[in-house]
Amino acid sequence: MKCKLWLSGVLAAALTTLTGCAQFTPIDESAILEGGSGIEAETVYRVAFNQPESHPQYVALSHLGERMRDATGGACALEVFPNESLGPQADTIELVQAGSVDFSMVAGSLMENFNPDFVVFNLPYVFDSKEHQREVLDDPEITGELFSSLEDKNITVVAGFHGGIRNVYNSVKPVETPEDLAGMKIRVIESDTNIEMLRLMGGSGAPMGQGEVYTAIQSGILEGGENNESIYANLSHDEVAPYYSYTQHLMFPDYLISSPGTLERMEPQCRDFLEQDILATTEEEGELWVEEIERSHQLAEEAGAQFNEVELDAFREAVQPLVDESLDNDVTRRLYDDVRAAAEED
Repeated sequence: MKCKLWLSGVLAAALTTLTGCAQFTPIDESAILEGGSGIEAETVYRVAFNQPESHPQYVALSHLGERMRDATGGACALEVFPNESLGPQADTIELVQAGSVDFSMVAGSLMENFNPDFVVFNLPYVFDSKEHQREVLDDPEITGELFSSLEDKNITVVAGFHGGIRNVYNSVKPVETPEDLAGMKIRVIESDTNIEMLRLMGGSGAPMGQGEVYTAIQSGILEGGENNESIYANLSHDEVAPYYSYTQHLMFPDYLISSPGTLERMEPQCRDFLEQDILATTEEEGELWVEEIERSHQLAEEAGAQFNEVELDAFREAVQPLVDESLDNDVTRRLYDDVRAAAEED
């Protein structure tokens, strides 16, 4: 019920927000014709997505589109375009703002470019579990003001999704304490925050494109990376970095976004269905993640990977200075306290 009430408020606010002009990269029309899932309806709303069709978010969003089509008698549906066929995530945010793309799934780190307070949900160890994260993202008392803060930038946050749990893996040895990462260069997402996080965790953070990581580890430029088990197995990083350690250091959300103008133009029955069904979609995505991680874990083990637990408290303590430094205003400190309080209530 919390999620439904929050989403109702967000969509209602979106309907009263004036849309503005935005500079954006024109979309490749051939991608619209060739890249989508092919669902048919009188009106099809396009969803930009950067991962393959096997990803839990793609599957859950595709099912949402099918349910929308069936519930509205074919009046409307969502069509998901995977593999960046509508452009990289950062570009699709601009396209959403301009109304050229109806929806996009974007990484939580990108939202900091529009409101730095989103950093709270991207900090190490802010969430204790996937269930804790889900509770927070569905609670309008915690997220309402943060999510609605982007309306004046022509962005509506429709829902937060689970984006996996990131752990460290390497080619040298199992990691159990921060001291074990000494001397290891670990690929991180390109940001000063992530570089500093890896330094505090005991290693050296090396920003690099995901497509270069396998070769970099294989050649010794890197000792490892950090990501969820799905990426680890599906990109065959288990072949060159067989030691996967459950540091559980990051669990930042992904967000399904749209624009106030797009939501205003939607047929009422389509918008109403989106509001009513989004909770079922995020719940399904969570269940699919469980299946995907189990499958990926098995694949990695068959490839020779070794998995181990770590001294989590040691890693939490190591990165706490970064957390404290990042909470630099009353809003972020209150958000962080609310998130941690939700964990203590579980």
